[in-house]
Amino acid sequence: MTFSFAAKASVLLLFLGSTLYVHLRGKARLPVLRQFVNHSALFAPYNALMYLFSGVPSKPYLDRSKFPELDVLKDNWEVIRDEAMHLFDEGYIRAAEKHNDAGFGSFFKKGWKRFYLKWYDKPLPSAEALCPKTVALVSSIPNVKGAMFALLPGGSHLNPHRDPFAGSLRYHLGLSTPNSDDCRIFVDGQVYAWRDGEDVMFDETYVHWVKNESEKTRVILFCDIERPLSNRVMTFINRWLSGLLGRATAPQNLDDERVGGINQAYAWSKNSSDKVSGVVKRWKRRNPKAYRVLRPVLAVVVLTLLGYWLFA
Repeated sequence: MTFSFAAKASVLLLFLGSTLYVHLRGKARLPVLRQFVNHSALFAPYNALMYLFSGVPSKPYLDRSKFPELDVLKDNWEVIRDEAMHLFDEGYIRAAEKHNDAGFGSFFKKGWKRFYLKWYDKPLPSAEALCPKTVALVSSIPNVKGAMFALLPGGSHLNPHRDPFAGSLRYHLGLSTPNSDDCRIFVDGQVYAWRDGEDVMFDETYVHWVKNESEKTRVILFCDIERPLSNRVMTFINRWLSGLLGRATAPQNLDDERVGGINQAYAWSKNSSDKVSGVVKRWKRRNPKAYRVLRPVLAVVVLTLLGYWLFA
């Protein structure tokens, strides 16, 4: 069965329209070309549905009091902090050593580190063994789909980005922070500075970035919270897709823990691309004029292939 021109055009317009909508949502934006090739564009049609049926307001920061089930985390923040700092002291909060963490691959270059507690279907065995109290608290809240300890060293930052999946919201609980305005997150340009024992909820599909301009390392509890939806059918679809993506992106803290297919593919592509990029960089240094000529030629080839698919 082949698609007609009208069907192909409709698919293309749906993708372009929803990606443009995501791009224009909010005040802070990625460069236009980057947005259309960014991984968040892949989910743009789905995310538009999430926004349409969202049970919470469409704004960068959300009222945390509307999620009273999370009170148990804030009320026990010192218990959570003690387990997190033990892991920190023992070196368990760390970067992915095998490039098998697709969701946060670019963060590790900035010194960002993590230790997973739960990832969508169940807690990680290493977390159950090393921080049982925190795992029990997190697991007692059904709408906490993913949780980790996240670390950012002093003098570091995370560049502007938007998370790709609008089926969840982001929750942060300060554990060991600089307690300073020098360590802060910007969500759609609006600033929040972490404090020990204080929490915040935000929509991570807005463009956001982080600056830790203090000298102290920031450690927080970082959770994905299921987005409340106003439609039962959409809630069912979102839970199904979240579970599917969660299994596909299953991470590991220790080598003997399962890794999802997407993370395995990311590790393979990262290792392969590192080899290819090394060859390309060497060729570029030797042939700078040819490189400048080939870049627009490749762009024309991609556009030609797209046009052939659309009009064939």
